[in-house]
Amino acid sequence: MKAIVLCAGKGTRLRPLTHSTPKHLIPVGNRAILSYVLSQIADAGIREVGIIISPDSGAHIREAIGAGEQWGLEVQYITQEVPGGLAHAVKMSRGFLGSSDFLMFLGDNLIEGGVSSLLEEFAATRPHGLVLLKAVADPRRFGVAELDDQGHVVRLVEKPKEPKSNLALVGAYVFTREVHDAIDRIGPSWRGELEITDAIQTLLDAGKAVVSHELKGWWLDTGTKEDILEANRVLLGSNYAGEGQGQVSGLEACQGGVDADAALAACDVVEPVSVAEKCVLDNSRIGPNVSLGPGVKITGSTVTNSIVMEGVQIIGPLVIEDSIVGSRSVITGQGGNEVLRLFLDSDSSIEVRPS
Repeated sequence: MKAIVLCAGKGTRLRPLTHSTPKHLIPVGNRAILSYVLSQIADAGIREVGIIISPDSGAHIREAIGAGEQWGLEVQYITQEVPGGLAHAVKMSRGFLGSSDFLMFLGDNLIEGGVSSLLEEFAATRPHGLVLLKAVADPRRFGVAELDDQGHVVRLVEKPKEPKSNLALVGAYVFTREVHDAIDRIGPSWRGELEITDAIQTLLDAGKAVVSHELKGWWLDTGTKEDILEANRVLLGSNYAGEGQGQVSGLEACQGGVDADAALAACDVVEPVSVAEKCVLDNSRIGPNVSLGPGVKITGSTVTNSIVMEGVQIIGPLVIEDSIVGSRSVITGQGGNEVLRLFLDSDSSIEVRPS
């Protein structure tokens, strides 16, 4: 069994931050989103991983992940020159995958419990495809699966206007090599992309077995600012709930708590938080649901429900909440009673003046 991790998306809904930071490397709980994905793959016993990258952001991902030794993985990089869809990414990976069964994992998805149970079910039932599903309130936003009484997939519909099921496709799939032939038989969708839902439907139409595995825990698709802040909140909360257990709901624990190498003076810290090394916090209120990257300096401010990345400075009587602040940004001034909600690219500079 091999794995491919799809990290070629441009993250347009997360601009301006993704101009400098690939969305898969945005930190939640002071760990890159992609780091959690790779941990789950390693926990499932897979060692050979192909990471699909784009020409634009691939160098950043290569630098951050390297050869995968940190996770006990052997990582290869596969460049998807154009954003041609999920099935196109599989097509680009064929040389790496060969005839192997494989896990396809979207690199910006976080799944409670990991993928070990998914692979165990695949090994036990040996279908041609296995899809992970999650019941959602509004399935119109997702690919939707329709099942028979035995839980076999009978039809897939991409973003249906009138869904016949509330089961959305989560960002993890398992396939045999049969899917390659199915991809060869499909054409671009109305979006101009090769859709994995079309490939799976082609398997079904050819009489191949595609089964489902329903996820009972949480699923976080980190495509927007709000999604990332929710992921940060969930992971920080899970870390505190599972403190001392070493594993948190199938995920390696995020970097919760206050690092021993952080310096705090006259600060009120409201858990859950993650305060990284070399942070300097003075006369400030931090938390709840706050991640501060390494070397952050905050003086005289209140920060809640936010991600503040490495090397940021926040100086002055400011109230910041529901924010993501890119690395090395500087925020100064006096906000009075005004609450600031920020979404800043790296190396930004803001001076706040009282109204």
